[in-house]
Amino acid sequence: MVAELTSRARFGTLDSAEQHDERMRDAVAMATGFESDQVVFQPDTSTGLMHTMFGLEGIVALSPAEYPSTLFAIARAQRALGRLQPLWVEPEYGRVTPGTFRELPEEVTAVLVSAVDFRTGYRIDLEGIRQVIGDRLLIVDAVQAFGAVDAPWEVADVIVSGGQKWLRAGRGTGFLVMSDRALERIEPVLSGWLGEPADFLETGGTGGETDVPEAPRAASSFALSRPRPAAQARLATALERLDVVGIDQAEAGLRERVDQVLAVIDEYGLPVISPRAADERAGIVVVEPDAAHVTPLAAALHNHAVSATVRSSSIRFSPHVSTSDETLSLLRMAFAEFAAGVSA
Repeated sequence: MVAELTSRARFGTLDSAEQHDERMRDAVAMATGFESDQVVFQPDTSTGLMHTMFGLEGIVALSPAEYPSTLFAIARAQRALGRLQPLWVEPEYGRVTPGTFRELPEEVTAVLVSAVDFRTGYRIDLEGIRQVIGDRLLIVDAVQAFGAVDAPWEVADVIVSGGQKWLRAGRGTGFLVMSDRALERIEPVLSGWLGEPADFLETGGTGGETDVPEAPRAASSFALSRPRPAAQARLATALERLDVVGIDQAEAGLRERVDQVLAVIDEYGLPVISPRAADERAGIVVVEPDAAHVTPLAAALHNHAVSATVRSSSIRFSPHVSTSDETLSLLRMAFAEFAAGVSA
């Protein structure tokens, strides 16, 4: 579809497509409290994490229970360059809190956290962690939280997020935000030509290695190639709509939907392992039924067209502020079918 539109585009119309980059960066800046020149588009969270880990030097403290994208980015960077070393910190009771990082060795240069734990739905205290870690870089994987909660993003040095989850911008959308301190300490290793001065395209070079300059210490250097304008437009549109609604209103609406999901689950007596307190959760609800009941519950959900993430011992629900009453009715019917089958 995009190829067809491009092939039929009239003279001058493609120039407007290139403006989506600025529009996207302005929208991310508005949502995070950073400047637009501290923002660069990414196709997904994983790519942004790769850029960050390959450019980081020293010791980064994090939980071994972080999402695989983080663990792989660190491992790949460590094996390729040998400049980065992870310090695995076991969180108490499985929840990353400020206390998790309270007594870090002085050599630790950065701390990496997920704003919301993808397994448990626990929402971390970003401000508390910032106070504890001092001037170390605070790197935040925000994909499970961005667009769902009003978080103090300004305390972070690096924010990485995809736009496919709560923002509903679709696959192939995301962003990387870097503070001035992060730009000083993180080298743009995986850097293509887009961050270079515009005249480099005109002057070119002789093909020698010296013709390629060092990457500028700018957010724009953390990119490999030109992004798809359509993807940038989708992300910008999603963020602009969120700004119109207000993140506080979106969070309140999501909180109400989560309460309704919890009410259905409680009606059928399934154990909930995700947080119930509003200040400790975002939009993830996790149930942990008996091992023998995971498959029957997953089947009942499938039969009633309810989407959920099924793992070996748990099932995760992620209601959205746009989740309808009809969908909640389907959820209740799925649980009723499950309960009837278990008790039969």
